[in-house]
Amino acid sequence: MSQRKLYVPQGFSGAHWQETKSLRRTLDVARSRLLVVCCTFLVVFLIIVGRLIDVSLLRSGGGENLAHRGSLHNRCFRADIVDRNGELLATSLKTSSLYANARVVLDPKEAADKLIQVLPELNHKEILNRLKSGKGFVWLARHLPPQKQAEIICLGIPGIYFQQDERRVYPHGELFSHVLGYTNIDNQGLGGIERKFNAQLLATGEPLRLSLDLRAQHVLRDELLAGIEKFKAQGGAGLIMDVQTGEIIAMISLPDFDPNQVGKMSPQAIALFNKITLGTYEMGSSFKIFNTALYLDSGAGNLFTQFDVSTPLRIGRFRVPDFHPAHHPLTVAEVFTESSNIGSGKMAIQMGSELQRAFFKKIGFFSTPSLEILELGAPLYPEKWRPDTTTTASYGYGISVSPLQLVTAAAGIVNKGIMQKPTLLKTDPSKLPPGLRIISEETSEAMCKLMYLIVAQGRGKKAQVKGYEVGGKSGTANTLEGRSYKKGSNMTSFVGAFPMRNPKYMVLVMIDRPQAIKGTYGFNAAGWNAAPVAGKVIGRIAPLLHVAPTINQNIQPEPGPLMIPASAPQGREH
Repeated sequence: MSQRKLYVPQGFSGAHWQETKSLRRTLDVARSRLLVVCCTFLVVFLIIVGRLIDVSLLRSGGGENLAHRGSLHNRCFRADIVDRNGELLATSLKTSSLYANARVVLDPKEAADKLIQVLPELNHKEILNRLKSGKGFVWLARHLPPQKQAEIICLGIPGIYFQQDERRVYPHGELFSHVLGYTNIDNQGLGGIERKFNAQLLATGEPLRLSLDLRAQHVLRDELLAGIEKFKAQGGAGLIMDVQTGEIIAMISLPDFDPNQVGKMSPQAIALFNKITLGTYEMGSSFKIFNTALYLDSGAGNLFTQFDVSTPLRIGRFRVPDFHPAHHPLTVAEVFTESSNIGSGKMAIQMGSELQRAFFKKIGFFSTPSLEILELGAPLYPEKWRPDTTTTASYGYGISVSPLQLVTAAAGIVNKGIMQKPTLLKTDPSKLPPGLRIISEETSEAMCKLMYLIVAQGRGKKAQVKGYEVGGKSGTANTLEGRSYKKGSNMTSFVGAFPMRNPKYMVLVMIDRPQAIKGTYGFNAAGWNAAPVAGKVIGRIAPLLHVAPTINQNIQPEPGPLMIPASAPQGREH
């Protein structure tokens, strides 16, 4: 084998060759090192990109963040609530809420310092802890106005974002608080109509129309507040109902609250308590409406039947006198108009416990009422209906019902004997349910005349309204403290209807522990406080509800029970 010789150009010495060879080796090494550096940078770059994708998309966005944002974007706007005339009572406004991806925030302390400058109401320590939490999603502030949003955007803080949100707004503040209820920060209903119809309000954009009338609600609250202040009372409540349909036109419980600011209130706040539907009370002489109606309807006697009321009733070791003693026998009509406890008790004893108990059950006094809110109180009554219970229940003691139950039953008494279920939703007249007959139409007519006489000539005179035929019955009950009644501490009420020829509306006014003032001559009974407040309410709402005044203010009934002739039979005496 011949050996190959390397060609060397002429004049190229061995030293030059070695130098060239060394240069090539150096270039190869440099090339290798550069390749290693480039590969290293590429790997680092890929790691950084992967980490960013993991933090911003996979973990925060794909998990907590995107799921949360999706839940906000996919839900419906909460529907409006309006009154019977279409006036807005509750609506939702678009807002922006501030949140952070704590994994992306570079300097939590600096971010917290900047945010506090724009939102001083936030807690610096709490915000800092959230930004340091390392979580992919943390709320920082909810429902920010556009101005605050713009200021925060200008701060340019990495990892801080905005989410479209909505806030429930109640344009009339406290006015409808106990009926409408309120929502939490996530717009979920927590009370009243908002809670009962939560799913419906979220599922449809159609406004929910209530039976309430904005104007009547204003009047009722205005007069109740004035009455509470005048009589130095601790609270009050009121209700206006259409007796023919069961629609609630107005409902007020005082003290009340602002549903726009409910987050600042304690869950135990007394203002959250709805006296009309949730509270149960011994209603006093208002129960004589039912006792008298049952007596007449049962055939146990008539309006001329007389009772000896000269001596107090004896119930166990107690003696029950009349507030205004009469020293002569009273007819059934007089027992009612003079509000005689003795006469009412004797009427109930004559009818018997079974009849009374069956009637109270029929008109709903033994069951929780039905209404389109969940804040409903169950009545309180003895398990064993003894003779003493029969006597005390005849004049409103020993059994506690809610004001809603009282008005619903009383509305049935004056509505030709037909009781309708109460409702907070506007009713289609063509779909009105038949209702429940609780007394005859003849008994209802007699009761309307008796209730009119109480206001026209009796102890309810302060409820009179010029030009209108108003009827009603007052009730005064001592309040319980512990296991005994406190003398002079009363829950007073007046339940009245108008116009009495053909009753359309019923009004209840309750005043919690009113005080005797100079104008009441030392008295704090219902006729001196609840009755005049009810009269003022009726005088203002009657024109608004299109009830025309009556030219002749006196009801001229057909010859009958109330037109008692001089030779009228006096009936038997009990």
